Parts: sequence; C-alpha cells; structure tokens
Amino acid sequence: MSSSTQRVCVTIVSLITCLCLAYTAGFGTYSLWDKLKQTSQPKPLPVFWEAWDRIEQYFYGEVPSPQERTYGAIHATLELLGDPYTVFVEPQPRELERDRLRGSFGGVGVTLWRDATGQMVLYPHPDSPAEREGILEGDVLLAVDHQVIYTDTTTVDDVRAWLHGEVGTTVTLTISRPPTPPFDLVIARDEIQVPSVTWLVLDRAPDIGYVRVESFTERTNDEIASALQELLREADPISGLILDLRSNFGGLIEPAVSVASQFLSDGVVLYEEYRDDRRRTFPVRDGGIATDIPLVVLVNGQTASASEIVAGALQDHERAPLIGEPTFGKGVVQQIYDLSDGSCLHVTSAIWLTPNQHRITGEGLSPDIYVPQGDGSQDEQLERAVAYLQSRVKE
Repeated sequence: MSSSTQRVCVTIVSLITCLCLAYTAGFGTYSLWDKLKQTSQPKPLPVFWEAWDRIEQYFYGEVPSPQERTYGAIHATLELLGDPYTVFVEPQPRELERDRLRGSFGGVGVTLWRDATGQMVLYPHPDSPAEREGILEGDVLLAVDHQVIYTDTTTVDDVRAWLHGEVGTTVTLTISRPPTPPFDLVIARDEIQVPSVTWLVLDRAPDIGYVRVESFTERTNDEIASALQELLREADPISGLILDLRSNFGGLIEPAVSVASQFLSDGVVLYEEYRDDRRRTFPVRDGGIATDIPLVVLVNGQTASASEIVAGALQDHERAPLIGEPTFGKGVVQQIYDLSDGSCLHVTSAIWLTPNQHRITGEGLSPDIYVPQGDGSQDEQLERAVAYLQSRVKE
C-alpha cells in the first residue's frame, strides 16, 4: 500500500471515529438532559407521603389510619372527574350493594328506621329469624355484637352491614324495650329473600292488574314472568295493566331489557353509546308475555337508571303512556371493578339512549300525562292510570 493510500485510509478512519464520538456525546447529553427533566418534575405520590410524614410528626390531633388516608385520597381524586357516578365504594357499602343486586343475603330479617329522636327502630319481617327469636315491632336497637349505635354518627347502612353475614353465623342484638331493662338476643342468620316484583289485581278495578318493580336484580327476570303469567290466567281475565316504576332507582341492565321485552314484540330497547362514538344495540327479546294488553307506566322523580330504560323503551315504541312526574335523568353505564380489600370502583363508561335516541342523562323522561304526587292519602297517579285504562276499554 502506497503512503498516499495509507494517508487517505487514516483520514477516513479518523472522520468515522469523530462522527461516532460526536453521536455518542450528543446521545449521552440528550439522555442526561431527559433524566434531569424527569427528576426536576414534581412526583405527586412522593409529595403526598412527604406531606403526611410532616402531619404524623407535628399534627396536634389524632392522625387517620393509612387505610382512611387511602380511601380519602381516592374519594377526593375522583371528584376531579366531575362525574357523580364514577365513585369509590368502601367494603361495607359494597357488600350491601352486592346483596341488593343479588336479591338475597344472609341476615336476620328486619327493617331499620330512625325515629324522631335518632334511635334505630326495628320492624321484623314475618317468619324471619328476628321474629322467631322474639324481636317485636318498635324495639329499639342499641348495639350489634356490642358495637354501640350512636344517634348522631352511626348510619342505617352501617347497621345493615353489621347485621349481614354468612348464613348460619350468629349476631348479638342489644334491645331496648321499656319498661324492661336492655337485654341481648342472639340470632342465627338465615337467607333473606328480597323480592323485586310485587303484583295484585286492584280491588277497586278488578279488571286491571298492577305490577310494581322495586329494583332490577338477578331475581327480576323470573319474578316479572311469574307475575304476568298469574295475572293473565286469572279466572276473570284482566283488560289492562299498570307497571309501577316509581321510586325505582335502577339496578342491573339485563333484567331491565327482559322486563321491557315482556311488553314489546320487536325493535330496540336501548342503545349504549361510548366515548369513541361506538354504539351497542340491545334488541327486544322474543317471548314477551304481555305484548298486546293495554298498558300504562307510572313514573316519578325517583324513577332512575335501568327503570328509565324500561319507561323510555315503552314510551318511544308508543306501547304505553307514562303517567306521573318527570324522571330522575340517570342514563349512564357503570363498569364495576371489585378491588382486593372488598371495596369497588364504579366507572362511567357509556351513556344510554332510548330507541328514539333520546339522551336520558341530565334530561330524564317527560310523562305523557303529568300528574303530581298528591299530599293526601289517595294515590292520585294510580287513580289517573286506572281512569286511563278504563277509558281505553270503553272505546
């Protein structure tokens, strides 16, 4: 190799080496700058615990437990979303929620009520463990398993959670029944069934059947079918039906679709709309029992969520008029995520639209026949529903 060729090769190698060093230096500088930027950014969680470290060191009063801090932080953070339905549910309320949707739970079978003085009053269910063990209507509950019930801080949901438990386990109730001194009753929990559907033939209108749906639970599908079958095979056939959805705060969507489908022959019950504009369609299910009989639906300001789905479907298909007051306006889909400690997270993931694509959330449903709730003992909304059906029969 000539000396000139060697000089050229050396020059080329030197240039390549310089370029590599320059690239490496540039990349290293960029990486270092990126890391410096990241370390200069505030880190929310370390700051959170740094603040609490100072609280633990210097706060004069009692410091909340780590669990209370965690729950409080989750509750407060979710408020930033501005959505009242995306919520964190702590373990005891989650247990009550799960029991309500299931339609049965382990308990003693009592209704709880606070009187004017704040005392927790008991009303035992017929043939319940509470009644069998001697609980009387009007007994005052002082404690559950020696957990004292305070008039100002203990909620009804707190006490419900204490009374719930596995079937066969026992719970001790401390009872006040003056003039008898307070005493304890030990009661074994049993499975308590909570029907979601009640029905009857009206005394004042024996040709009209009445069906009330309290909530949409896992039991509702079978219960609505049984109620309609019984009403439609009465010795004197009924000529009309009243579906009462007043003060029904909703529940599970699948039972709601089934209930609406009992009164519709075809079409759509509702649409779910997601944030990317995708839509899911819920069609009417085959096999409706009461698709032809005249029908009215009672609604009020506490008719919400899944019950608005049913009312909206029947209204849009012109299957039944709504009688009563405007509904609540809660038409959002919540995904429920159970967490490791028994709590759960409700996350709003979609909104509901009626068959005519009416948005329920924030708007609600307007009744076809507006009848305000009366102040007296007479149920004016029910009376108007009866009058409407009777007028249809005469036409």
